[in-house]
Amino acid sequence: MPRQIKLTEHLSTDELALRYRQASDPVARSHFQILWLLSQGKPTGHIAQITGYCPDWIRKLARRYNQNGPDAMGDRRQHNPGGHWLLSEEQKAQLEHALEQPPEDGGLWNSTKVAAWMSATTGENVHPQRGWDYLRLLGYTPQVPRPRHYKADPDAQEDFKKSPSAVRGRD
Repeated sequence: MPRQIKLTEHLSTDELALRYRQASDPVARSHFQILWLLSQGKPTGHIAQITGYCPDWIRKLARRYNQNGPDAMGDRRQHNPGGHWLLSEEQKAQLEHALEQPPEDGGLWNSTKVAAWMSATTGENVHPQRGWDYLRLLGYTPQVPRPRHYKADPDAQEDFKKSPSAVRGRD
């Protein structure tokens, strides 16, 4: 039989029930419901069935509550600063200037070439997806002509543009 999760006595079972019922934030409400059920001695599997949260997340919530108390409950995503940009504003301006010129190997700029430029500038290995992200961030779109089939007959294509039904034999 799995071990029962023990909660630190930050709040009593009745206080947890009150917080659960009075919570206006739906995430905090779910968290306090889980803690309330844990404080009643309910097993983790049973709580998972009731709340829809997995047992691992229930254990993480209990650990967070035990370490930091009731103020640690609720949706904490708004405090997440997010990731950092690979390029500084100065490097971004350099990239924009570089995009105005053709790439060193000729052709057109693409995500792989931008990622290689970024790797050379930052000294870090940059995935082509980040090159694509920076192309889009700076307002560049792929400037590649539509592919043409090597066996295409330009005269037949012009005739088709003029009268598609005539080319197909349907007058």
